[in-house]
Amino acid sequence: MRAALLGNPNAGKSALFNALTGARQKIANYPGVTVERKAGRIELPSGDSVELIDLPGSYSFDTTSPDEEVTRKVVMGEFPGEARPDVLILVLDAANLEQHLVFAQEVIELGLPTVVALNMVDLAERDGLTLDPAALSSALGVPVVPTVAVRRRGLSELITAIDAAEHRAEDIGHAEPRPHITLPERRLAASNIAKAGILSESTERRLHTRLDSVLLHPWIGPPILFALLFIIFQAVFAWATPFADALDTGAGMLSEFVTATLPEGFVRDLLTEGLIAGVGSVIVFLPQIVILFAFILLMESTGYMARAAFVMDRLMAMVGLSGRSFIPLLSSFACAIPGIMATRSIADPKDRLTTILIAPLMTCSARLPVYAVVIAAVIPETSVGPGIGLQGLVLFTLYVLGIVGAMAVALILRSTVTKGAASGFIMELPRYQLPRLQDLLIGLWQRAWVFLRRAGTIIFAATVVLWLLLTFPKAEIGESQLDASFAGQISAAIQPAFDPIGFNQEMTLALVPAMAAREVAVASLATTYAVDSEDDAETEEALREQIAARWSLPTALAFLAWFVFAPQCISTIAVARRETNGWKWPIVMLAYLFGLAYIFAGATYWIAVWIGL
Repeated sequence: MRAALLGNPNAGKSALFNALTGARQKIANYPGVTVERKAGRIELPSGDSVELIDLPGSYSFDTTSPDEEVTRKVVMGEFPGEARPDVLILVLDAANLEQHLVFAQEVIELGLPTVVALNMVDLAERDGLTLDPAALSSALGVPVVPTVAVRRRGLSELITAIDAAEHRAEDIGHAEPRPHITLPERRLAASNIAKAGILSESTERRLHTRLDSVLLHPWIGPPILFALLFIIFQAVFAWATPFADALDTGAGMLSEFVTATLPEGFVRDLLTEGLIAGVGSVIVFLPQIVILFAFILLMESTGYMARAAFVMDRLMAMVGLSGRSFIPLLSSFACAIPGIMATRSIADPKDRLTTILIAPLMTCSARLPVYAVVIAAVIPETSVGPGIGLQGLVLFTLYVLGIVGAMAVALILRSTVTKGAASGFIMELPRYQLPRLQDLLIGLWQRAWVFLRRAGTIIFAATVVLWLLLTFPKAEIGESQLDASFAGQISAAIQPAFDPIGFNQEMTLALVPAMAAREVAVASLATTYAVDSEDDAETEEALREQIAARWSLPTALAFLAWFVFAPQCISTIAVARRETNGWKWPIVMLAYLFGLAYIFAGATYWIAVWIGL
């Protein structure tokens, strides 16, 4: 006789399999696939021996991955060389009963002798939930045995139930499957069965259930998510200002100290115009980046981030993607590199490719300094409503434009080169919990250190090279240093391509080193204006003043629109090449991103001019 152990991922199947079989296991691969096959033997009270197979975790028999396909074929008796199991042992997570009961109905519908192992009941009780196995057994029509696999609790009762099911299998053989039931019907039934099986529930758990009923509501959930994002971007400007001003003042004082201490010459100019003006103009945005990541870490640690993925699943299904793509795209708000690498969790190759191609459209933290300095320079610091600042509203709009652009590109891709059906999305929801201050501080320090390390390496090197190109050769009397320099000659050569979209020479020059890291655009502008200015002490405040004086509002808006859509840094392109095993798709990514950036920057400029801005 053969028995199969199956259930959702993370139900504790492997722990139960090890507890039942001990060392009597054999591990190999299923023929023709890389999916692992684990089998062992159980000695029953009747003296019979049963071969137990541990099947890969599955959410449904409507398969979306190789693992689920193997499970379906083995259970249905369709896998070559594998006899159909006589008994099914269905493992359910007692703490996530309602979700696991959806797949349980599919399994029970097959009509095979089935035993339910209600696993991890200790964790359910810890979470304030006490279940009634007898009521669940009555509702499901199969034996239900409470177990704690890691502590070997309930194993003897489970083996006795398997023994009884084995004899029942000999008597009835393989029954025909029951009539098919739709997924919405199963979900409703799962909810009703779970409610019937609850003996008691703590106040805290009931509160969590009520929170989920609001935060995961198809109509209420999305506005709550977008309202939270709106608050975040308001806070990025409002809360960071005092700290950013303090850092900017410190950079100005350092520049004045160097000017007063060192004699006029190459070294002093390198330190004041190159390093302090360039790298310093980026470091002052550290408070804004810390505030942004503080909110992201809070959303993760409280358990809300996973729920945001479910909220976005409905919206992403409209463009052919699923909530599986949300986590990599969300990671791309920090940096597109880990976001692209996180797509490895997406089983569908077309879903994965689409997600890789749109990940650079998510507004990474490297763009924040660019947005912040330009917005602060050209957008008035005024209020447009109670607690709503115009600068924060513009920043929020830029983030939304990136998201809308990504969804539009995904829709086009899924309708053409990556055409295919959208895959389903199921994910375990973590418990709500209060964040630990120590974990938050460690997370903020790690992200701040990454930003500072980039400032001390990539931005440092790019700023020094750019300063040298801006400094030599020296301008003659009456000639602008920018026009006379090597950098000015380079920007003048490519300037005609950017004249139609309203870019000036300094903006065009900033785009070249920005390919190394987005923040370098700010360092480039600061260094350019410092070299071309008689004042050595160019701080971030002075940079804002230069932008406000030299850029028109249509020009500044066009620059912001460019960075919404422009390609990410060279490192992102390299990671995309590695993850797609070639240059074809990274080249496609570069081409469409440059095209979008140019079109939208130009459209923004000419619309702004047309309406009189």
